[in-house]
Amino acid sequence: MQDHLIAKDDSSFEKKDQNSFNVKLSDKEFDKLSVYINRGYGIKLPFAKKTMLQCRLQKRLRDLNISTFAEYCDYVFSDAGREKEIIHMVDVVTTNKTDFFREPAHFLYLEEQVLPAFLQSQSSRSFRVWSAGCSSGEEPYTLAMVLQEFFNQYSGYDYSILGTDISSRILEKAKNAIYTMERVANIPLELKKKYFLKSKDPEKPLVRVQKFLREKTSYQRLNFMDEYYDLKSGFDAVFCRNVLIYFEKDVQEKVINRLCTKLKFGGHFFLGHSESIMGMDVPLKQLRPTVFEKI
Repeated sequence: MQDHLIAKDDSSFEKKDQNSFNVKLSDKEFDKLSVYINRGYGIKLPFAKKTMLQCRLQKRLRDLNISTFAEYCDYVFSDAGREKEIIHMVDVVTTNKTDFFREPAHFLYLEEQVLPAFLQSQSSRSFRVWSAGCSSGEEPYTLAMVLQEFFNQYSGYDYSILGTDISSRILEKAKNAIYTMERVANIPLELKKKYFLKSKDPEKPLVRVQKFLREKTSYQRLNFMDEYYDLKSGFDAVFCRNVLIYFEKDVQEKVINRLCTKLKFGGHFFLGHSESIMGMDVPLKQLRPTVFEKI
């Protein structure tokens, strides 16, 4: 979705070379935006991030034909801005670092421990996973490859993966499932041959996840700060990795508790290797470092 703002007539601004566009963000404007982002979306933006925020938002000012951050703040907090611009602003400030098979011990644990236990339980024929903070789709499609490889050995079983993220822009990338050859370099060759299609254009070294694997995934925009997550409950596993590090600890605890409302009792919860639930009141029992079971 592309939004446009009808700006005031300012021919001198319009003639500026966009490459030299360097509008300054004042301390007051930074405080206003960072407080709003933190309260509304849980993302911490300490003062050290001021230059980062300024640089990332400058393209939005160019796109909207706005010449100052003061004018941009007025727009963001107007009725029209709250409806249209907030999503774009959050898109540019969120960090979307991810890789295929990132922190591979989790996928090995899923394959060797969680899935065999699921088969033995005979409680369901369909395994459901939630990738919370899915970014551009590398985690959901890694999960899809692992699950497909496992359930190929057993007839009558199925699986589905839900990916959620706060960034609409990044969710579109996940849905399209198109990646550079560099992005898929660490995927085993056997899996790449099975689950990716290569572009026929030699000028575009791109690959796309096979359609049958894409059909196992769905995507939805979700803000962790919402009081209620409008999702169907009963997930067998939740992956929420390297997302909560951007939140304050009290917010982390609230988010984990909300995530757990959608997880089955006995279901598995995976955190990033730099994250912890130590000192939190959450319904999880640790099985391995960053691997938990809902109790």
